[in-house]
Amino acid sequence: MCLFPGALVNIYSKFGRVREARLLFDGMPERDVVLWNVMLKAYVQLGLEAEAFRLFSEFHRSGLSPDGVSIRCVLGGASKVDSIECKRNEEQVQAYGIKMCSFDDKSDVIVWNKTISQYSQVGEYWAAVHCFVELKRSDVEYDNVTFVVVLGAIASINDLHLGKQVHGMVMKSGFGSEIYVANSLINMHAKMGCLDYSRAIFEEMEQLDLVSWNSMISNCTQSGLEEESMILFLGLLRDGLRPDQFTLASVLRACSVVHDGAQLGKQIHVHAVKTGNVDDNFVLTALIDAYVKCGCMEGAELLFNKAYDFDLAACNALMAGYITNQDGHKALNLFSLIQKHEQMPNQFTLATVLKGCGSLVDLKQGKQIHAHAIKVGSDSDLCVSSGILDMYIKCGVTSDASMIFDGISKPDDVAWTAMISGCVDNGDEDHALWLYHRMRHSGIPPDEFTFATLIKACSCLTALEQGRQIHANVIKLECVTDPFVGTSIIDMYSKCGSIEDAYQLFKRMDVRNIAFWNAMVVGLAQHGNGKEALNLFKNMRFHGIKPDHITFIGVLSACSHSGLVSEAYEHFESMYKSYGIEPHLEHYSCLVDVLGRAGLVNEAEKVIESMPFDASASMYRALLGACRVQGDAEAGKRVASKLLALEPLDSSAYVLLSNIYAVANRWDDVSDARKMMKTRNVKKDPGYSWIDVKNKLHLFVVDDKSHPQADVIYDKLDDLIRLIRKEGYIPDTDFVLFDVEDEEKERSLFYHSEKLAIAYGLISTPPSTTIRVIKNLRVCGDCHNAIKYISKVTRREIVLRDANRFHCFKNGICSCGDYW
Repeated sequence: MCLFPGALVNIYSKFGRVREARLLFDGMPERDVVLWNVMLKAYVQLGLEAEAFRLFSEFHRSGLSPDGVSIRCVLGGASKVDSIECKRNEEQVQAYGIKMCSFDDKSDVIVWNKTISQYSQVGEYWAAVHCFVELKRSDVEYDNVTFVVVLGAIASINDLHLGKQVHGMVMKSGFGSEIYVANSLINMHAKMGCLDYSRAIFEEMEQLDLVSWNSMISNCTQSGLEEESMILFLGLLRDGLRPDQFTLASVLRACSVVHDGAQLGKQIHVHAVKTGNVDDNFVLTALIDAYVKCGCMEGAELLFNKAYDFDLAACNALMAGYITNQDGHKALNLFSLIQKHEQMPNQFTLATVLKGCGSLVDLKQGKQIHAHAIKVGSDSDLCVSSGILDMYIKCGVTSDASMIFDGISKPDDVAWTAMISGCVDNGDEDHALWLYHRMRHSGIPPDEFTFATLIKACSCLTALEQGRQIHANVIKLECVTDPFVGTSIIDMYSKCGSIEDAYQLFKRMDVRNIAFWNAMVVGLAQHGNGKEALNLFKNMRFHGIKPDHITFIGVLSACSHSGLVSEAYEHFESMYKSYGIEPHLEHYSCLVDVLGRAGLVNEAEKVIESMPFDASASMYRALLGACRVQGDAEAGKRVASKLLALEPLDSSAYVLLSNIYAVANRWDDVSDARKMMKTRNVKKDPGYSWIDVKNKLHLFVVDDKSHPQADVIYDKLDDLIRLIRKEGYIPDTDFVLFDVEDEEKERSLFYHSEKLAIAYGLISTPPSTTIRVIKNLRVCGDCHNAIKYISKVTRREIVLRDANRFHCFKNGICSCGDYW
């Protein structure tokens, strides 16, 4: 071989004239391994990695075998680029290195280490482990660096058994005392959840460097041991070491959880200023995040505004804080600032600002950001697609949300929960439950928030059986002790008419916070169990639980449904005197309801006039209902005028007023009320009732004959009317709002929606089954009376939930004691 042309190739390469070098190289009749390596090195040094890979392929096909230098050279260039094609070529070179066993001398352990490291860097952790196994089989001796890189790969695989085997090899080889290897062992065990092993290694180390401390501090924080993380940080300082940006970022993450975290965060902030780390973007972001999570938005904003550089990560941290604090406008303003600085928003930025659009119900801005995400190719990112989904849901555009959701190839639990929650929030509870079954079929386990949302759906649908099924899944996945889930289940059972199930669950709870007590007190009040609710309230205080404003809504409701006027006044006055709770409008509404139901309409009006709030329509509506019960036409007229001044299109006001006039036989006034409705184009809300039979809802309206079994239902109801008349039932024609003959008045009462629903329940369920019916309006007095008799003659328990409360009919008696 002529050495002179080879030397020229090398010279051309060193001066960057790679084209001339390649021409000369191609013209050589003979080329040895060294010359191939010179040409490879030239391409790598000039950043022409793709050409280097192509030349390596030619080298392989030439009949010569690339050596360790060849592989080292190509892999060294590959680490500088991040293209998919380059990574694919890199993997081929690595595979060649392992297959050909071209590591033919002791120095080639460097190539092995580089190969293992490269596999880890591209996420091919098992390939890295396989490479380590091949190295172990070869004649090449591994070194401390080998263990450092392979321990990192095993940590990412999270294979504890394999990790322990390699740990044993480390100790046997004598490398365990080397600080870099020990640090890798600490990190590997911590990532596998074996922090005790990490702690033991850490404590046995003769010498600790900053990496050792950082690894323990970071892993303690990530494992939820924030207090220990802070103690370690103090130990680091006592050891005389100077924290770097990684130390400070890790310990700042702990500040949002530990006691006095805000104060500790400020102290670490001062330390970062003194050490010059505050200008590091990594530390700046951690500081902003700590201030945000400690609720100190002013501190976070001040820090952000004083920053030297405009850093995207810092923007993201501050934006997340705005969203947490429900300040969507500031989040959108910050997003505009990012665009003005010509920064490219990343996936986290887009997902966060989309939440801001959703919170503001800003569909226009949300669509613009969605379009931007599509333009930059980020819409397929799971985090961004979940943000887009959430935005459309919050803006009420469920059709677009469904399209986005269906376009996600593998939705995670966040996406599933967002879609389920959106359906519930937008009144499509049936679809939410259907999605839940799809979610389970896909293998994604629901979390606590998913369960709470699903239970809410069952509450809205009064779907007791489905609620019980979800409760069973909650128990199976051990989520029932979560306060959010537990209170939702108690609330669901209460709203589905099964107060017994609610109370049994409440009693089984080992730990009961204020939310559990409130849910149970309110549930008992809704069911008219006023005395039980007040006894529970007394028991709650006995256990040292301080009541809040929600507790007193339940307490006052219990007084209202049980006619306990003096007790209501006593509890109302104790709110501020005993607990420092200022009564809200809801508490005044409850007190007005107590007085109205007790027939003290004038006193109720005085309460309205004296309270420090403007009266609400619901308050006057409740009072008007009380006037109906008391038959007080003049007070009814007075209250109705105030209600209609607030809500002139409220159909219930006209209906209630017509009821009052009809009972008083003031038919001209009834006619006037109807004319007023017609003049103002007010449509009466139709009354309807429904019943759930075998997870299918059956809805009925008055005189409804649309049901497929209408003939059978009417026959059953006619039989029931005959039976209860024999027992003493007399139709109450006071609830007929038109002046006709008594016989026609009676017949018009027989086919109200709740009676039809009960009749269907009786023919569709086994004899011992409780009948559960829901009505959207207040049950009329005649139906209430008739259902008492029906429960007696059929020996069935009938639970009726109307717009005001629950009525539990059993053996001819209602739980309300005829006081509702």
